[in-house]
Amino acid sequence: MEHFAIAGLQVEVFRRDNREQISAQIARVKRDFPWVRMIVLGELASFGSSRDTARPGTGEAESFYAGLAREHGLWLVPGSVYERAAEHVYNTALVINPAGETVGRYRKQFPFLPYESGVSPGSRALVFDVPGVCRMGVSICYDQWFPETTRQLAWLGAEVVLCPTMTNTIDRELELCLARSNAITNQCYFFNINVAGELGNGRSIVVDPQGAVVHQAGDGPEIIPVDVDLGQVRRARSRGVLGLGQVLKSFRDSEVEFPAYDLERRRSTALDELGDLVLPDKGEQQWE
Repeated sequence: MEHFAIAGLQVEVFRRDNREQISAQIARVKRDFPWVRMIVLGELASFGSSRDTARPGTGEAESFYAGLAREHGLWLVPGSVYERAAEHVYNTALVINPAGETVGRYRKQFPFLPYESGVSPGSRALVFDVPGVCRMGVSICYDQWFPETTRQLAWLGAEVVLCPTMTNTIDRELELCLARSNAITNQCYFFNINVAGELGNGRSIVVDPQGAVVHQAGDGPEIIPVDVDLGQVRRARSRGVLGLGQVLKSFRDSEVEFPAYDLERRRSTALDELGDLVLPDKGEQQWE
């Protein structure tokens, strides 16, 4: 199968349990767009952005969304939740199939430090297979700022990357650029689905494997149904973006080593001179 319909669901979320309205919106997608087979929500959409919502494991949210997936016969990537595990808190996304089975849990690898303080990074990439369709990968919000995360997913075979996001700051415009860059350099679809309302400024974006913007949402609630063409991904990877750069093949065939990716050698004089990862304050030295 070379076509698969995914709906980004840009919902208005608040600092409370938002699952009732999310449930209603999922039912609306099923009713109005019956050809959609997967729904993707924004980061932390269920309970908001407070670390106080962290709970042991993902059980309660997982059971809730498993029920919705079974009821509507849909794949669900319901954003993320804060998960408490021993002394750690993780920002964790779920992938649930239409039978209500969890096929993947992904812990955000790059918490938005120093702002997302108290959240530990995950250590593993997540890809999953939609049988008969393709392999997909998951990242969360600030992960998209690190090209290594999307490249790792493409290296593992992902043809579609789903990136739940919660952004309400002035750098949203930059994330739109990053979504295009991640799609182009990895020749994949990139779904960057933000939240709206109190905790997000919307402007979700879907980009195709040749860098074209399939859709960019406004700043309010919006349903974004997209018919993904996997044939386009495979043509771009085979023939090159716009018939030109065959990026993944060149990466595969390269013999260049990158010391920056070696954990034992990652520290460098140039990076150490940047100082500690802390919030800027008014006493910070100004560049002249």
